[in-house]
Amino acid sequence: MKRLSFFACMLLLTVNAALAQQFRPVDKSPRGIAWYPDHFAHDRKEGDKALVKVVYSRPGANNREVFGKLVPYGKVWRTGADEATEIRFYQDATFGGKKVKAGSYSLFTIPGEKEWTIILNADLDYWGAYKYRESADVLRVTVPSKTTTTPVENFSVVFDKGTGKETKMYLGWATTVVEVPISF
Repeated sequence: MKRLSFFACMLLLTVNAALAQQFRPVDKSPRGIAWYPDHFAHDRKEGDKALVKVVYSRPGANNREVFGKLVPYGKVWRTGADEATEIRFYQDATFGGKKVKAGSYSLFTIPGEKEWTIILNADLDYWGAYKYRESADVLRVTVPSKTTTTPVENFSVVFDKGTGKETKMYLGWATTVVEVPISF
């Protein structure tokens, strides 16, 4: 009987300890996904398939000076936070005027005051841009940056409604927005 009581007590302590585990706090840079065509749009037609998807983290500006300070000009940036941003093309495409094969790529950028270099890189699944290798670049395009009058608190990637086989991908954070034309 003592043995049974001992095991029951141990089981109770183990269950109580397991229930006391803490969930980790809310991410400071929550994950985001952008689709084209919009995967969740109300006017989406049955059978519409995704042509491109971007998976990224959304850091907040938090009253900080973002571009030129937090994210330095002229240096490779992971385009978001945490893991390198990933873009997947479900079919061959033209990205910023250059051909790209269907597949998954890391999306890096080099922000500048007046223009950005957008980079598709073959290396996948790594943290930040610390191991970025220029030799793995698939393509680079340069696009102008614009100032927006409506600040974007969390870094965001969105696609415009497009015209079926053409869209624009927008990258926006703080008061800066860049756009990249994409066609399929």
